[in-house]
Amino acid sequence: MKLGIILQSNNPEHIWNTFRLAITALKAGNEAEIFLMSEGSELDDIRDTMDFDVSAKVSEFKSLRGGLYACGSCLKVRGKEESKVCPVSTMDDLLAMVEHADKVMVFG
Repeated sequence: MKLGIILQSNNPEHIWNTFRLAITALKAGNEAEIFLMSEGSELDDIRDTMDFDVSAKVSEFKSLRGGLYACGSCLKVRGKEESKVCPVSTMDDLLAMVEHADKVMVFG
Protein backbone atom coordinates (compact mmCIF):
# COMPACT_ATOMS: atom_id res chain seq x y z
CA MET A 1 0.00 0.00 0.00
CA LYS A 2 1.10 3.55 -0.72
CA LEU A 3 0.08 5.92 2.07
CA GLY A 4 0.00 9.69 1.56
CA ILE A 5 -0.35 11.85 4.67
CA ILE A 6 -1.01 15.58 4.77
CA LEU A 7 0.04 17.07 8.11
CA GLN A 8 -1.58 20.46 8.81
CA SER A 9 -0.88 20.83 12.52
CA ASN A 10 1.93 22.13 14.69
CA ASN A 11 0.51 20.34 17.74
CA PRO A 12 3.24 18.00 19.05
CA GLU A 13 0.77 15.19 19.74
CA HIS A 14 -0.69 15.39 16.21
CA ILE A 15 2.80 15.38 14.71
CA TRP A 16 3.92 12.50 16.91
CA ASN A 17 0.90 10.38 15.97
CA THR A 18 1.31 11.19 12.28
CA PHE A 19 4.88 9.97 12.28
CA ARG A 20 4.02 6.92 14.40
CA LEU A 21 1.48 5.80 11.80
CA ALA A 22 3.87 6.45 8.92
CA ILE A 23 6.69 4.56 10.66
CA THR A 24 4.36 1.63 11.33
CA ALA A 25 3.36 1.59 7.66
CA LEU A 26 6.99 1.60 6.52
CA LYS A 27 7.94 -1.19 8.92
CA ALA A 28 5.05 -3.25 7.54
CA GLY A 29 6.53 -3.00 4.05
CA ASN A 30 4.35 -0.17 2.77
CA GLU A 31 5.34 3.17 1.29
CA ALA A 32 4.61 6.38 3.20
CA GLU A 33 4.97 10.05 2.33
CA ILE A 34 4.16 13.07 4.48
CA PHE A 35 3.42 16.52 3.05
CA LEU A 36 3.74 19.35 5.57
CA MET A 37 1.12 22.00 4.94
CA SER A 38 -0.25 25.04 6.80
CA GLU A 39 0.95 24.87 10.43
CA GLY A 40 2.54 21.48 9.68
CA SER A 41 5.23 23.34 7.75
CA GLU A 42 6.44 24.63 11.14
CA LEU A 43 7.87 21.19 11.96
CA ASP A 44 11.41 22.64 12.20
CA ASP A 45 10.34 24.74 15.18
CA ILE A 46 8.52 22.05 17.16
CA ARG A 47 10.37 21.08 20.31
CA ASP A 48 10.19 17.68 21.92
CA THR A 49 8.08 17.47 25.05
CA MET A 50 8.16 15.06 27.94
CA ASP A 51 5.43 13.01 26.23
CA PHE A 52 6.19 13.51 22.54
CA ASP A 53 9.67 12.84 21.10
CA VAL A 54 8.92 14.49 17.75
CA SER A 55 12.55 14.78 16.62
CA ALA A 56 13.16 11.06 17.24
CA LYS A 57 10.06 10.13 15.22
CA VAL A 58 11.10 12.39 12.32
CA SER A 59 14.60 10.85 12.35
CA GLU A 60 13.24 7.31 12.44
CA PHE A 61 10.81 8.05 9.58
CA LYS A 62 13.61 9.47 7.45
CA SER A 63 15.94 6.55 8.28
CA LEU A 64 13.23 4.19 6.99
CA ARG A 65 13.25 6.19 3.73
CA GLY A 66 9.84 7.77 4.12
CA GLY A 67 9.18 10.75 1.86
CA LEU A 68 8.86 14.11 3.62
CA TYR A 69 8.03 17.40 1.87
CA ALA A 70 7.13 20.94 2.97
CA CYS A 71 4.81 23.34 1.17
CA GLY A 72 6.87 26.26 -0.14
CA SER A 73 3.95 28.69 -0.03
CA CYS A 74 3.18 27.74 3.56
CA LEU A 75 6.82 28.30 4.51
CA LYS A 76 6.86 31.67 2.75
CA VAL A 77 3.75 32.84 4.67
CA ARG A 78 5.77 32.09 7.82
CA GLY A 79 8.80 34.06 6.63
CA LYS A 80 10.88 30.99 5.75
CA GLU A 81 12.54 30.10 2.49
CA GLU A 82 13.50 26.53 3.35
CA SER A 83 12.84 23.68 5.71
CA LYS A 84 15.61 22.20 7.83
CA VAL A 85 14.08 18.70 7.70
CA CYS A 86 12.96 18.24 4.09
CA PRO A 87 12.78 19.65 0.56
CA VAL A 88 10.54 22.59 -0.24
CA SER A 89 7.70 21.42 -2.46
CA THR A 90 4.75 22.69 -4.47
CA MET A 91 1.10 21.92 -5.09
CA ASP A 92 2.27 19.89 -8.10
CA ASP A 93 4.28 17.71 -5.70
CA LEU A 94 1.27 17.33 -3.41
CA LEU A 95 -0.90 16.36 -6.36
CA ALA A 96 1.70 13.78 -7.43
CA MET A 97 1.68 12.31 -3.91
CA VAL A 98 -2.14 12.11 -3.91
CA GLU A 99 -2.20 10.51 -7.37
CA HIS A 100 0.48 7.99 -6.36
CA ALA A 101 -1.13 7.05 -3.04
CA ASP A 102 -3.62 4.26 -2.52
CA LYS A 103 -4.90 6.06 0.57
CA VAL A 104 -4.58 9.70 1.65
CA MET A 105 -5.06 10.89 5.22
CA VAL A 106 -5.10 14.37 6.70
CA PHE A 107 -3.88 15.00 10.25
CA GLY A 108 -4.63 18.27 11.99
